[in-house]
Amino acid sequence: MSSRAGTFSLLALLLACGGEQGAVSRVDHAGHRVDIAAPATRIVSLSPSLTELLFAIGAGDRIVGRTRWGTLPRAAEDVPSVGDGLSPNLETILAREPDVVVLYHTPTNAATIERLRAIGIATLSVRMDRLEDVPEAARFLADVLGDLPGADTLADRFEVRLDSLRRRTILSDSGPSVTILAWDAPPVVIGGGSFLSQLLELAGAHNVFADLDAPSATVSLESIARRDPDVLLLVGGGEPAVLDRAEWRTLSAVEEGRILSVDGDRYSWPSLRSLDLVGELSRAIRGVRS
Repeated sequence: MSSRAGTFSLLALLLACGGEQGAVSRVDHAGHRVDIAAPATRIVSLSPSLTELLFAIGAGDRIVGRTRWGTLPRAAEDVPSVGDGLSPNLETILAREPDVVVLYHTPTNAATIERLRAIGIATLSVRMDRLEDVPEAARFLADVLGDLPGADTLADRFEVRLDSLRRRTILSDSGPSVTILAWDAPPVVIGGGSFLSQLLELAGAHNVFADLDAPSATVSLESIARRDPDVLLLVGGGEPAVLDRAEWRTLSAVEEGRILSVDGDRYSWPSLRSLDLVGELSRAIRGVRS
C-alpha cells in the first residue's frame, strides 16, 4: 500500500468513527457514555474532591470553574466559582464555555446531569466515596482527559501506601468504637461506604455504623445510644454543639466528654492526602480516651 493510500485509509477510518483524531468515548460511573475531544482544555468541576484531584494529576490549569467549596489546593481559589455543586446555576456554567463538566457520582446529581446533557454539555460522573476510589478516579480522569502522564504514578504510590497501612493494621474487639457524626439535627452518621470509616479502621478503631453500606445515613439518637460508642467523632470542625443539647447526654461518650472534633476541610472528602490523617486520627482517639 502506498503512503498516500495509507493516509486516505486512516482518514476514512476516523471519519467512519464519527470523530476527530484524539476523540474519546468512555462510560462514566453513572453509566453514561461520554464523548469529548481529548485532551479537554476547559473543565468545570462541581465537586471539591474532583477539583483537588484534577490539580494533583496536572489538570489544574484546565479548570475554568469550580464550586464555592472547591478551594483546595490553594491555587483553586484563583478559579472562578460557579456556585453550589448540587444545585448549580447552569447559566454560570455555560458562561465558562466548558468542554466537560465533572461531578461527584451521586443520585442527587442526576437532575443536573440530565439538564447539562440536554443542552449538549458533556458530563463526567466520577465515584469518590472510598479510599480505593481515589487512584481509580485519577486513572479514569487521565484516561478521559488525556495528556496527564503523572496520574498513574500518583495512583500507584497511593495504592502501595494504602496496602502497607492495611497490612500494619490489627483490628480487635478491644479497639475503641466510634460514631462519626456528620450532622446532629437530625443525626446523620457516616456508614461503611465512606472513606472515613476506612480511616478509622486504619487508625485501629472501628465504626459502630460500619454495617451501613451507604457513605452516610440519617439515624435516631436512640440507635446511637444503643450502640454506645466509646468516642463521638464530629466531622465539620467547630465547637461540639452536642454538648449544649441535653438529649445528647444520654450517650456515655458525651456525658464523659469523649468527643473529638476534626477539621472539616481535611475530612470532608477522600483525596491523595487522606492517608496522612491515619496517624493523626489514631493519636487523637487515644488522647480523648485517656
